[in-house]
Amino acid sequence: MTEFKIPELGENVATGDVTRVLVNVGDTIARDQPVVELETDKATIEVPSSVAGVVKEIKVKKGDKVKVGAVVLTVDSPSAEAEDKPAAPSTPALEPPAPAQASAPAPSPAPAPAATPAPAATGPTRVVPMPVRSAPEAAQSATAGKLDGERAPAAPASPGVRRLAREIGVDINAVQGTGAGGRITQEDVKEHARRILSSVGSAGAAGGAAIARAMRPLPDFQKWGEVERQPWSNIRRSTAEHLSYAWTTIPHVTQFDKADVGALEELRKQFKERVAKAGGNLTVTAMLVRVLATAVRKFPQFNASIDSERGEIVFKKYVNVAVAVDTDRGLLVPVIRDADTKNIMEIAVELQRLAERAREKKLSLEEMSGGGITISNLGGIGGTYFTPIVNWPEVAILGVSRGTTEPIWKDGHWEPRQMLPLSLSYDHRVIDGADAMRFLRWVVEAIEQPFLLSLVG
Repeated sequence: MTEFKIPELGENVATGDVTRVLVNVGDTIARDQPVVELETDKATIEVPSSVAGVVKEIKVKKGDKVKVGAVVLTVDSPSAEAEDKPAAPSTPALEPPAPAQASAPAPSPAPAPAATPAPAATGPTRVVPMPVRSAPEAAQSATAGKLDGERAPAAPASPGVRRLAREIGVDINAVQGTGAGGRITQEDVKEHARRILSSVGSAGAAGGAAIARAMRPLPDFQKWGEVERQPWSNIRRSTAEHLSYAWTTIPHVTQFDKADVGALEELRKQFKERVAKAGGNLTVTAMLVRVLATAVRKFPQFNASIDSERGEIVFKKYVNVAVAVDTDRGLLVPVIRDADTKNIMEIAVELQRLAERAREKKLSLEEMSGGGITISNLGGIGGTYFTPIVNWPEVAILGVSRGTTEPIWKDGHWEPRQMLPLSLSYDHRVIDGADAMRFLRWVVEAIEQPFLLSLVG
């Protein structure tokens, strides 16, 4: 018999809920055939088998919560005995590094909080020291615990787990380990952070009074009428935790402007059929991805992250633009990688593919990692302006609302123009208001004069 176990699922993904079992006892399965569907805190994914043979036993069912390393099924194959025999004597040889593997539920040492993954190191970066730490960071440390740099060195955790704790402001010594010998895993750190967020809510810099308010019990709503309770999905819970962390740690500022999209809309109508034949959808969002990709090249502080522990700002030399996608399971944020090297048609085709995969529950974790700046377009729904929350560890996000036709005074007379409302939220620790306004004005000019992208891009 050969066991198939849950493999590493992606950076900082340790568990998942079984949403579907894709095979039955007696089925003959091949390697790389999907056998179980899991909903993690980042996406719903199909897990392929690493073994082949006839399924003899299935050890999970819909609704089970499973960890990396958990046995999903067993198969009987001609090579099973040959594969099993050498495995036995190899076990003692694996004993020495066992403490490092005790955090097996956490697949990768790369730090990233829940909903939207942290930027992957897909290219070179430039790091400069931060002059001072801000009050919001200090407030974060007061709420979440001491920084890892103040911990006692005896905490049983791997370097990757310690780094995760530092990044999200958790005192490693306060975390209860569930690994072998009490070793602390990445999932332990995240669960500790979840408990803090759930009890503190929107506290952070607000201090003790907010903590007290957050811990007050809810009233009995049934006194006033019928209610229904539904558990949060992994994605919804992860989104809530991620946004709570971002809101309480990042000093947000949002600036607004409007862009005349008449010229851009003419180009979109002119070339949309050509893009459709290539498999894409020439949307305003696709065009804005290219605009932002060029903009962050000219304004590199908008493609940065703060390393609070080391007191540095990390400037990324690669340009990855994330795009928020509305799905029936919540907000997912796939990433267009190296967007500055792709033309608008290539971006439109890739964005269409990623959006379809998001709605079909097929996005991989890798496809949602490594963003440098995010676009959130609500124009298809309506509204005028909104204040998007920065997608940590990024430092800026562009919100787009529905365009409207407005009278604009131009060349001595009024004329109807289609105006697009834009909302730029940014981390004030990295970006000053004047620079944010220059950035937003550059974006507006690029929208109003599309030739500018060809001229300077």
